[in-house]
Amino acid sequence: MNKLIIVSNRLPLQISIENEELNVSPSVGGLATGMKSVHEAYQSQWVGWSGLTEEQIPKGLEKKVEEAVKKEGCVAVPLTEEEMELYYFGFSNKTIWPLFHYFTQFTEFSQENWDAYKAVNQKFADVIIGMVEKGDKVWVHDYQLLLLPKMIKEKCPDVSIGFFLHIPFPSFEVFRILPWRTELLEGMLGSDLIGFHTFDYERHFLSSVRRILGFDGSFNELNVNGRIIKAESFPMGIDYDHFFDAAMDQQRKSIKDRSKIQQELSKYQLMSPEVKLILSIDRLDYTKGIAHRLRAFEHFLKKYPQFLEKVTLVMLAVPSRASVEHYQMMKSEIDELVGRLNGEYSTINWTPIWYFYRSLPFENLIDLYTSCEIALLTPIRDGMNLVAKEYVATRIDQKGVLILSEMAGAAKEMSEALVINPNNNDEIADAIKTAILMPEEEQISRNTLLQDRLKRYNVARWASDFMNSLNKTEELKNRFLAKKLTSKIEEKILEKYKSAKKRIIFLDYDGTLVGFKNKPEDARPDEELYKILDKLSSDSKNELVLISGRDREFFNKWFGDKNFSLIVEHGVWLRKPNEEWKLIEQMETGWMETIRSVMQFYIDRTPGTFLEEKNYSLVWHYRKADPELGKQRANELKDELGSLIANHNLDILEGSKVIEVKNSGINKGRAALTRLKNKEFGFIFGIGDDWTDEFLFKSLPKEAITVKVGIMNTQARYYIESVDESRDLLRKLGDCS
Repeated sequence: MNKLIIVSNRLPLQISIENEELNVSPSVGGLATGMKSVHEAYQSQWVGWSGLTEEQIPKGLEKKVEEAVKKEGCVAVPLTEEEMELYYFGFSNKTIWPLFHYFTQFTEFSQENWDAYKAVNQKFADVIIGMVEKGDKVWVHDYQLLLLPKMIKEKCPDVSIGFFLHIPFPSFEVFRILPWRTELLEGMLGSDLIGFHTFDYERHFLSSVRRILGFDGSFNELNVNGRIIKAESFPMGIDYDHFFDAAMDQQRKSIKDRSKIQQELSKYQLMSPEVKLILSIDRLDYTKGIAHRLRAFEHFLKKYPQFLEKVTLVMLAVPSRASVEHYQMMKSEIDELVGRLNGEYSTINWTPIWYFYRSLPFENLIDLYTSCEIALLTPIRDGMNLVAKEYVATRIDQKGVLILSEMAGAAKEMSEALVINPNNNDEIADAIKTAILMPEEEQISRNTLLQDRLKRYNVARWASDFMNSLNKTEELKNRFLAKKLTSKIEEKILEKYKSAKKRIIFLDYDGTLVGFKNKPEDARPDEELYKILDKLSSDSKNELVLISGRDREFFNKWFGDKNFSLIVEHGVWLRKPNEEWKLIEQMETGWMETIRSVMQFYIDRTPGTFLEEKNYSLVWHYRKADPELGKQRANELKDELGSLIANHNLDILEGSKVIEVKNSGINKGRAALTRLKNKEFGFIFGIGDDWTDEFLFKSLPKEAITVKVGIMNTQARYYIESVDESRDLLRKLGDCS
């Protein structure tokens, strides 16, 4: 039976050694909780670091650790203290973490850290390659293992690989700062499915792939060297029932059975019922904006002095990377801010901030969630922020107000919260006031909607949706997989051609019948091509159609006296033998002046590019430009044109070293159907080389013979590799006539 291999930096286990005795317990929360159901359902194996470096495991206990890990369905990747220092604390958390969260000022670029990052990713890859089999699936998690998918795919191409990034993916302008940006993108592109928390992160990733690697795609599908890779957003949920049930259990307990913290909170609320508690919970990290939050709270107290002695900020900062100097400085700043604010505003009976710098057990987190009427969560940048979801899940009476930063991924799903800009002190102060004064009916209305959504799209659903999409990538591979046109298949095509009483043959021109030239006018037909086409068109059983994106003036000059039909400009004009040119459909041209000026701007900036003006479309050619500059400018032009035509009925077509803008809905497939209407053909044939020909392949009947020139994913049934092979095939068809 095929298996699933889950891979993350850490195993979902807590392992400790005391007096040479092992203590192993499951981790709680986050990824460990989210993947639990998948881990069990797929009988999967989980690969990761045990949490103990090689130096921390006493000699003679290595086997015991390995067996204990194996018993939990896991496989440990051994790491040394130096590897953890350079790979994890170094490259992962001093390079990727700050950069992906837009803190470029904290980002370090160290070759030594990068080399360690590569080496540890390879260590993970070696373990997985040693255990994976054909048909297995691998799900890789997070920023510590960005290189891993490619390393696995290169050795195991038949294995389906999913990757999920649990932090933001930054915009291209930030991501491009990385010296190793190409390697990281290529590493991720070893996956068949790449998941993100939000569509914004997905969009940033696709933009970076297009601009840096030059790979383009349709919607969220990338065509990379003959592979289809899908990028999708899957907002991670929480174990909703776990938090809701814990809150219910806490409420049912008698006062003496409740935790000490809960007893103190309840006592305070009885003595000061007019004071609202505002909850702030975060790991101590610069991305969480804790110092910003304290200053915003101070601004609230100054702006609305009527709430002095009526609100208390309950702030829990969970220690993180305490040995790192920058984090130590951040803690000192927060300590000073809390001390100053409490010193300035405290009274005998009231302290504005209760500050806790520690980790709290799950039971005490529930105490804080259920006791605080308002949650104030204002990260400067956050991949998701599950605390926001946990807080809402514990509001069993549906009362309470969530104030949430728009920079958190969770804000995309939780619009019923009071969503604020974490850098806007006025907006945060006003939101706190709104939360304090919000009527209970409105609180219940907002939280009911939030809870319904969180319950429906919980963490198990998140994991299930990702696995279902990963399974569907198998269908995606088969959908675009064309067969090589072998001599045996060719014989069958020739037999079908011979036996047909009526045939129609659709031929693309550039890249199919002739090779590409720097200038369109240089790609003239030669004598050999004329002979091939004349022979095919001379057979009374054949209807020959040249179907191209070319301008009609070119085709009129080269084929105007020939006995076959011409369709040009991707289906705008049609000319039958011995007839005048006719418009297949009426076209709009009012847009051309605007697009022309944009293309002219890129021509002026990119030596070797030029504009081709057709009757109903405009084409920007960059075949003569420097290859790297041309591709970069092409990506920039596509981005600019994409936003420009968003509300207009226009399409952007990308051919080989060309970008064309034309009226939407006009394509080769639609034009070809006009030649098939009310006719019966025993042999239908279509051949082309670029993605504009995909419309033709898709529109032709299922029984048609469709051929792609070039090795790539396609809707065509078969592929050949070159113009020479294309001509050879057409020559053989002609010889059968």
